[in-house]
Amino acid sequence: MSAAETIRLIAETTRACRLCGLHMGRTNAVPGEGPPTAKIMLIGEGPGLHEDRQGRPFVGPSGKFLDQLLAMAGLERHEVFIGNVIKCRPPQNRDPQPEEIQVCTENYLFRQIEAINPAVIVTLGRFSMGLFLPGERIMRIHGQPRRVNGRLIVPMLHPAAALHQPQNRPLLEADFQRLPEFLAQVEHERAARPASARPAPEPEDDQPLQQMSLF
Repeated sequence: MSAAETIRLIAETTRACRLCGLHMGRTNAVPGEGPPTAKIMLIGEGPGLHEDRQGRPFVGPSGKFLDQLLAMAGLERHEVFIGNVIKCRPPQNRDPQPEEIQVCTENYLFRQIEAINPAVIVTLGRFSMGLFLPGERIMRIHGQPRRVNGRLIVPMLHPAAALHQPQNRPLLEADFQRLPEFLAQVEHERAARPASARPAPEPEDDQPLQQMSLF
């Protein structure tokens, strides 16, 4: 099955999902969107009010700001894949619960990562950062790329954090402006690697699922 077919199947399954209690309060599940060939994948926390109504990620105030941040990096929304840790809006936008995170990431997010195989994953906020860098503090490591299972993970603040706390806005803008540098670094490393030494895309299931117990 091609990456495009896999992403489409995951989206269809997500919209009909009833694996946790969040489905009872949703208007629409939000599978995520973007090309299956995206080199950059951005992972937020979960849908808010506007996302729940439209079934699309980052379409409210945070989404408008995210579009501005992408433009600062010389990117447009249609070039990246945008998803969330959980696919349904929690009641009153509360924090997602560990069991909700585990169900949603195991069945959907990690499969999306495996299918797309992005060169760079940008985590937006502490919940998505915790999938790859458990125990870290986002204010300490934001904008500092880390290698996890051979993939470049760039932890960043969530756009909503900059909207609610304006002093964080310059930090997030500066981190996004370095995104082309991080992507170029990965692409240079891939190009320099002999074809015979290039590994096949690695499944994302094992390591993140082990990390889930740390929530």
